[in-house]
Amino acid sequence: MRRLILIACLGTSTLALGQTPDLSPKPASPATQAAQSKMKASLPPDNGDDLRFAERGFIATRKDPLIKTADGKQVWNLDAYAWMKGDAPPTVNPSLWRHMSILRKHGLFKLTEGMWQVRGFDVSNMTVVAGKTGWILIDPLITAEAARAALELVNEHLGQRPVTAVIYTHSHSDHFGGVKGVLPDDPAARAGVQIIAPEHFIAETASENVMAGPAMSRRAGYQFGTGLTPGPQGQMGSGIGAGLSSGQITLLPPTLTIRKTGETHLVDGVRLEFQMVPETEAPAEMNVMLPERRTLVIGEIATCSLHNILTPRGAKVRDAHKWAGFLTEAVRLYGDRANAFASSHCWPRFGTAEIKRYLSIQRDNYKYLHDQTVRAMNTGATPVEIAESLAPPPAIASEWTTHGYYGTYNHNSKAVYQRYLGWYDANPANLNPHVPSERGKRMVAALGGADRVLALAKTAMAAGDYRWSSDLLNQLVFAEPGNGMAKALLADSYEQQGYQAESAIWRNQFLAAANELRSSRTFPSSTGSSEVVGAIPTDLLIDSLATRLVPEKLGDRTMTINLALTDRQEKALLRVANGVMVTEMALAADKPDVTITGPRPLVLGLLLTGVPLERMQAAGLKVDGNVETLKALLAAIEAPDPAFAIVTP
Repeated sequence: MRRLILIACLGTSTLALGQTPDLSPKPASPATQAAQSKMKASLPPDNGDDLRFAERGFIATRKDPLIKTADGKQVWNLDAYAWMKGDAPPTVNPSLWRHMSILRKHGLFKLTEGMWQVRGFDVSNMTVVAGKTGWILIDPLITAEAARAALELVNEHLGQRPVTAVIYTHSHSDHFGGVKGVLPDDPAARAGVQIIAPEHFIAETASENVMAGPAMSRRAGYQFGTGLTPGPQGQMGSGIGAGLSSGQITLLPPTLTIRKTGETHLVDGVRLEFQMVPETEAPAEMNVMLPERRTLVIGEIATCSLHNILTPRGAKVRDAHKWAGFLTEAVRLYGDRANAFASSHCWPRFGTAEIKRYLSIQRDNYKYLHDQTVRAMNTGATPVEIAESLAPPPAIASEWTTHGYYGTYNHNSKAVYQRYLGWYDANPANLNPHVPSERGKRMVAALGGADRVLALAKTAMAAGDYRWSSDLLNQLVFAEPGNGMAKALLADSYEQQGYQAESAIWRNQFLAAANELRSSRTFPSSTGSSEVVGAIPTDLLIDSLATRLVPEKLGDRTMTINLALTDRQEKALLRVANGVMVTEMALAADKPDVTITGPRPLVLGLLLTGVPLERMQAAGLKVDGNVETLKALLAAIEAPDPAFAIVTP
């Protein structure tokens, strides 16, 4: 009897059937307008320094605002935010509006004698250093097309010079992806160019772009709003830059690896001093001091926003305690030696006293976040409770660049908790909950059915309680994926929360979710770059193959496979047993089931890309042994879904 009642309560909503959902974007509601007014009244005074620093040293920008591929596809629009005029509209948080009005400035800017930056050509900045014979480039943006356009602007206004060195400050693609756009196509012509990166750079690049790449790429589409159009009801940057350029991500392996703080190198006549800052914004990261130019270049641990201790797109949890400690070290090592400060995001700062003050307040922001989260954690507060109550003190909140335009106290306090204690809050009710679809069915039934949930959600929305309405409607969407009214109202609820968000990436996530609920489709996201994959060592790539194995498709089958990569003189042994694949490099079985021989692109193309075996054999791949065993393995390797569902089951 109880089961029959539950089934009855889970029936299709009569309210949903009787109405046509309104899928159009909505204006700011009265509750949102009130929230924006409250936010505006709470903002600190603006002394104008940020704008002055952002405009200082401007030389020129690109005449054509559209950056395109060789075949004419647009990858970037410098004028994407040219519509921003006057005060913030009610659909944009006024703090974020002020922030993006500064961040959207683009072009070539002088930092100091012999140093410049190209800003606004991508989500990141490219720093340009004049060496004895050519350019030393720090962080060549995310795509080859954007980086090429940036270097063209440099050569146009500063004089044509070759690139003699490229520095990657850390292992995120927006700091290395454009490298082939600033170097000659011919490998022989670029053989003398130094590529400098921190220790473990390639391993950490592989971790993000290969091992966890598919999931991160999908989630990054939400974080950066790749399916959104810039506008008052759309994307408003990312908090540390505009959006992401959509060209080709490339990678060249380092030729020089930096391993310790204080390490110095003379590169094209310029002395570079390095500070290692691992496990901060990236697992492999460093800062660069140019002592003769009295300039400190920080990759990403001090920007114009509170950063992420754990990015919404997903990543390894960062260490807020070390982050603050490395900023303390930077003040001690460079504070009295630097007269200019630049980051690979946002705008620079100038003057020794200002740089020391800025780095110190940035440090205090991360230290306070860490210490007060841990203090609350040790009183028994849960991640959600800490996130709800923790806020920076007035002395920190009064600094514009400590605000959460990218990371937030809410999200970051949960990340600090996770680093120490994990995802579990110690309440057994949260130890083994139902999956969202099953929980949704039970919640909807308990609340009286779909019509009742819709009515409750509408009441909450009318009161401006969008957090509660989205909670209710999310349960209903997962209980009844075909309920169009629930999806339409949930989109409206998310939209208002996006309008209110000070964080650009919170805004993007809410609005991206609203878009997908309304259109019933997912928006494009990158699934990785063959250029990046080509630069990653074979062992790291093959190791990721094990994460795609579907054990159920093999049953109790065992197999041994030799790989011979003829172009690199590499070999590897794959063993599959007990539903587990184990890979060992430089080994080969005496009596394998199968031996695969060929150049690396063909061998890995067969295993990782799903190209049919017959096509690879036609291209020159050699297979010896039991072909049926190989086909069984290939059939058990799962291709990740680049557009998996997020806001629906």
